[in-house]
Amino acid sequence: MRHIMPLFQTPPRSLCILRLSAIGDCCHALALINAIRREWPDTRITWIVGKLEATLFAGLPGVEIIPFDKGQGWRGYRQLWQQLAGRRFDALLHLQAALRASIATLGIRADVKLGFDRERANDGQWLFTNHQVPSPASPHVLDGFLAFAGELGVRDLTPDWHLPIDPQDRAWARETLQGRPTLLICAAASKAFKNWTAEGYAAVADHAAKRGFQVFLCGGPAQLERDLARDIQAHCHTQPGNLVGQTRLPQLLALIGEASLVLAPDTGPAHMATITGTPVLGLYAHHNPARTGPYHCPEGVVSVYQTCVEAETGKPLAELGWRTRVKDPLAMQRIEPTRVIEAFDRLCAHHGIAVSAKPNEVSEIT
Repeated sequence: MRHIMPLFQTPPRSLCILRLSAIGDCCHALALINAIRREWPDTRITWIVGKLEATLFAGLPGVEIIPFDKGQGWRGYRQLWQQLAGRRFDALLHLQAALRASIATLGIRADVKLGFDRERANDGQWLFTNHQVPSPASPHVLDGFLAFAGELGVRDLTPDWHLPIDPQDRAWARETLQGRPTLLICAAASKAFKNWTAEGYAAVADHAAKRGFQVFLCGGPAQLERDLARDIQAHCHTQPGNLVGQTRLPQLLALIGEASLVLAPDTGPAHMATITGTPVLGLYAHHNPARTGPYHCPEGVVSVYQTCVEAETGKPLAELGWRTRVKDPLAMQRIEPTRVIEAFDRLCAHHGIAVSAKPNEVSEIT
């Protein structure tokens, strides 16, 4: 049995967190940082995070946010290292098992560089660290991050996602939703194969509208997201509002915080909803939702992952590694709209969201 001895018997003076992307994983990093700050409020924390993701966490109190622009290539690394020149941290928490993130550690001076153990480390991450953090029993990404805090010596690992929302962004969200019961559909993931069908989203949107919800489509400005939103609208009988490409990340967080429910595949907004405490209806086929699903909303998960991965590998789920991914690019199409609609109704009941409307009272949202 491994003898557990915390790295720090007294609070460290300074820590550096390295997690560049993606948005969902950075939401998990937020919970880790808040756990450290709760126990060691005087420890100086620096978070190196992706340029886009930094816009979401810029208002995190007591934390120095350093944006890293991966699009600049080697120039971005040089700028980062120049910014950190002359500084040394008590520990670096290297939370991203990717080569581009590991390269960044070469210019970060720290007495201890913590990384994942061999079970979780990818791309030779262990070559860039000098202290491996054992994987927890739970496969969830967040629990893997919190294990870093435990290794440091943090005792209370209760997740806390507190992130202040700018009053102007909150006011905009409230004005947009007008206090009405709202379903937000964040339909597109970063990879197209993780997206559900336009017909499926439209069926749920129509069902929600019949139950008295207003429905909005949300997402980024990418053409893929805009095209999917238009396809969803084309299949709807009651047109959802379209905010795709019209919100900054802090505005989207505020909007999620004011909504009643969020419908999303395996993508960042599902975890942004965890920050705000908004129930999530999550759709999964390619990754195990026990690892990447909404942390506090398992009742909202609709998954065909187990069916797909067992058919693809010929092995029961219990015999497969936690990282096993379904490769079938059409796997998400196996999620039936009726299952999602049933889960929508269960989620409303579970969270006490009681909405009813007569058919002629359901307004169309343009």
